[in-house]
Amino acid sequence: MAKDAEKKEKKEKKEKKSEEGAAAAEEGPSYEQRVLSCSAIAHPLASKKLTKKVYKTIKKAAKAKGIKRGVKEVIKGLRKGSKGLVVIAGDISPIDVITHIPVLCEENEVPYIYTPSKQDLGAASNTKRPTSCVMIVTPSAVKNKEAAAEYKESFEEVETEVTDLNSKMITTV
Repeated sequence: MAKDAEKKEKKEKKEKKSEEGAAAAEEGPSYEQRVLSCSAIAHPLASKKLTKKVYKTIKKAAKAKGIKRGVKEVIKGLRKGSKGLVVIAGDISPIDVITHIPVLCEENEVPYIYTPSKQDLGAASNTKRPTSCVMIVTPSAVKNKEAAAEYKESFEEVETEVTDLNSKMITTV
């Protein structure tokens, strides 16, 4: 009887900690504050609404193992001809680490977008570490078709929005 009570107490403490952790994550810097820390070359930068959509898509794709994390993996994927969507953090320092990625994306006709925070990008891709860039691979290229079907719709929606942003940016510059 006493063991059951102890287990309940431990369970309640864990739930409180997880709730506090989630609340603390939401209380972090606002979107506007994160945008201020972005570099000058972070264009096209995702809007607040698009950023949330991109992070949700990354979470779904990470579950299906449909993402490549980090500069090295993304570059390797682009050079091998993988198609998808590249998401780059805008607050990377030094910026030289990622300046060549947009050029490679444009050469391979892969849409790309900047998001304001490397911490949020890392959290969305199911890693504890901040991530400078992530490539969401097209759902058709993922081996597990059932898992890929889960993020296909959101991927297509985000990809069209990002492609529109990229085409506007190229014509206005």
